[in-house]
Amino acid sequence: MTWDDTSARAALRRLFETGIRAADPRTILARHLPERPRGRVMVVGAGKSASVMAAAVEAAWPDADLSGLVVTRYDHAVPTSRIETVEASHPVPDAAGEAAARRILSLVQGLGEDDLVLALISGGGSALMALPDGGLTLEDKQAVNRALLASGASIQEMNCVRRHLSAIKGGRLAAAAHPARVFTLAISDVPGDDPAVIASGPTVPDPTSFADAQAIIARYEVETPAAVAAHLAAMADETPKPGDPRLARAEFRMIAAPQMAMEAVAEEARAMGLQPLLLGDSLEGEAAVVGTVLAGITRSVRAHGHPLPAPCLLVSGGETTVTIRPGTPKGGRGGRNSECLLGFTLATGGAAGIWALMGDTDGIDGSEDNAGAIATPDTLARARAAGLDAHAALSSHDSYGLFATLGDTVNTGPTLTNVNDLRLVLIAPSA
Repeated sequence: MTWDDTSARAALRRLFETGIRAADPRTILARHLPERPRGRVMVVGAGKSASVMAAAVEAAWPDADLSGLVVTRYDHAVPTSRIETVEASHPVPDAAGEAAARRILSLVQGLGEDDLVLALISGGGSALMALPDGGLTLEDKQAVNRALLASGASIQEMNCVRRHLSAIKGGRLAAAAHPARVFTLAISDVPGDDPAVIASGPTVPDPTSFADAQAIIARYEVETPAAVAAHLAAMADETPKPGDPRLARAEFRMIAAPQMAMEAVAEEARAMGLQPLLLGDSLEGEAAVVGTVLAGITRSVRAHGHPLPAPCLLVSGGETTVTIRPGTPKGGRGGRNSECLLGFTLATGGAAGIWALMGDTDGIDGSEDNAGAIATPDTLARARAAGLDAHAALSSHDSYGLFATLGDTVNTGPTLTNVNDLRLVLIAPSA
């Protein structure tokens, strides 16, 4: 096949959509459900996929004694009849999420051994199900969330802190449900698929401590409200740890993860005549730096046919970070995928035969309205013609502004799933 701009763009969009479909709860959830209990089924959950997961449960168990409540992001709810859906804010929590979390914790209390708590957990659940612990307030948690998001901390580090500020995360939800059986169905959006990190692990033991959370705050010099600093320093009421008897009847099952999406993309790529190379589902680091590294692999393919010859597709997943440093001009509109893509584009320098799409499988790159963006061999040339400085856009974290001006954002709307970022680089043979 001869690759040109039209065919390459269409192929990348098709491949990206293939990865999303591989993680759609509407097609994969039913086969992972547990045996029906003798007692009640209480369905609770949080995340960008929580509502569509609840709808899938209702479809799979049409005659079950179901009730419950899930919380999802604004504009992510789908119709359900027996399980209530509440919408709340992400990535910074709001009062709607706090109220939903309080109700969820109440719903699982007082259940018996014959009852089942079916927990539907997906990416975004940490912010969406925010219930401050101890004497903390929602405003305290909002301040810490904003500071962590701008700090450059990894999702593992951010969620360690969140677990130790919460009355529901870090295994506390499962502990509250004891002695009922707790069965978690999860969609992973985190590198490594650690159950304790997905939505801050409300139904699994927490291997981290208050001391770990304090160390993260210190490492990134995160400014916290005085009440948060005092709460962490007190180290009171530690999260449930492995071996806690209250979690003895808690089970966890992953129904979708980044690797699954990547493997589906690889299969589709082969059907297109592209040899796929999966670089890993857990790539982390500063977004622009990761983009530069991916560009280095791409240049090696073009120049030497290593680590594989063109035509090929480089596929990677994971979650990069964007650090907003003091003195950075305000007003930039970014997103970790578009920033990674801009770093990649600058490093490849407009070389021929290289196209790339980088996007978040939930359809939202950061806080913007796009999933990500596409870069083409002439992206930099078109940017210059439009009066745009790509280097300045990168340094001011305005990658969205650049790709939007060029008409190269990828807009899917909410996909109702979330297996983290999917980065695709299509490399055609040299002319």
